Amino acid sequence: MSSPSRTAPGKLPFVVWVLAAGTFLMGTTEFVVAGLLPALSADLEVGVSRAGLLITAFALGMIIGSPTMAMATLRLPRRRTLVLALVVFSLGHVVAALSTSFTVVLVARVVTALATGAFWSVGAVVATTAAGPAAATRAIGVMIGGLTLANVVGVPVGSFAGQFVGWRGPFWALAALSALAATLIGRFIPAQGQQTTVSVRAELSALRQGRLWLALSAAMLIMGGVLATYSYIAPLLTDRAGVPEGVVPLVLVAFGAGALGGTTTGGRLGGRHPMATTITAAAATALVLLLMIPLSGNPVTATVLVFLMGLTGFTVNPVVTALAVRFAGDAATLTSALTTSAFNTGIAAGSWFAGTALDSALGLTGPPLVGTVIAALTLLPLIALAVRATPRRPGPRRGVPVPRAANRPWSTTGASAP
Repeated sequence: MSSPSRTAPGKLPFVVWVLAAGTFLMGTTEFVVAGLLPALSADLEVGVSRAGLLITAFALGMIIGSPTMAMATLRLPRRRTLVLALVVFSLGHVVAALSTSFTVVLVARVVTALATGAFWSVGAVVATTAAGPAAATRAIGVMIGGLTLANVVGVPVGSFAGQFVGWRGPFWALAALSALAATLIGRFIPAQGQQTTVSVRAELSALRQGRLWLALSAAMLIMGGVLATYSYIAPLLTDRAGVPEGVVPLVLVAFGAGALGGTTTGGRLGGRHPMATTITAAAATALVLLLMIPLSGNPVTATVLVFLMGLTGFTVNPVVTALAVRFAGDAATLTSALTTSAFNTGIAAGSWFAGTALDSALGLTGPPLVGTVIAALTLLPLIALAVRATPRRPGPRRGVPVPRAANRPWSTTGASAP
């Protein structure tokens, strides 16, 4: 494993960027299907609503598969796990691209979700270990940045390509690129022996910490709030803001750009001020979503709010992920997987509640209202974490000076070392 000491000050190890490339591909495959649904439904001869199960199936595969695959591969060397995950990911796309059966494509989506869960759970641990404690949050930010960059580049490019070459074209491209990524991972991540020092019991024991579940709750809620609104942003833009349908992908690029900026901001600020960063960003997210209700009738303000939704919401993600991994100590693999499950639980639940609100009397303002409530609820676990991490200093005794806090960013700003 790369050591922080072998990397120039201020720079992340190269393996972190290689892993971010892998997460870029996996983020693309998770979200690009939304833009390919009409073509998929027509080619596979199913309704659009049924074709939407391809999105739900992937999310469910991530929720269940991330912790399951993390435990199943716990004893394998991490490099081998990452390579196998990318190989399975590639083969899943090959099977889907070759099939004419909706059921087969659905099963292939679940398999690729399992591979994605395994890659993320191990990759996050590899990235934070290689970067070292001081740069762990930034390394997580870069990895999540791969996911958000998928929304800026991968999803729009895949959607546009699907309009010209059919939905199978993007699937073939993802299969080829993930095979290439497997080769790069095998070359640039050092081999390790079997991880006999980490046991299933040690991984499960990390789940006893209350602050870990607070971090996971925050991850679930912030993603649920943002995706509740984002899942139905297209009809909001076209029917309420008056944005032409052909321009909607460009507005979604603005969301992706905001999300990329948010993960970068969270990665840089969250290392020293995790609780101040997350609480401020979560409050700002709730405010942005609330403002979307009265101000989304104008295309300019709607586009600005979509950008800000990505910027504020995704600032929280790298910080709470790094917090969860740090709280787990040496048993971080399962915790990293549970963070992925938490994010996808938020996606599934948030989009479901938003869909229900959309069909109610609230109409197009229902999803942002649901998102506002969920994002505001994120403040509860974050404030609880801040309160638990606040050091209790005894009052000064006569003649005894009060010692200053040690210069340890994680101990005085929201997360003491485990």
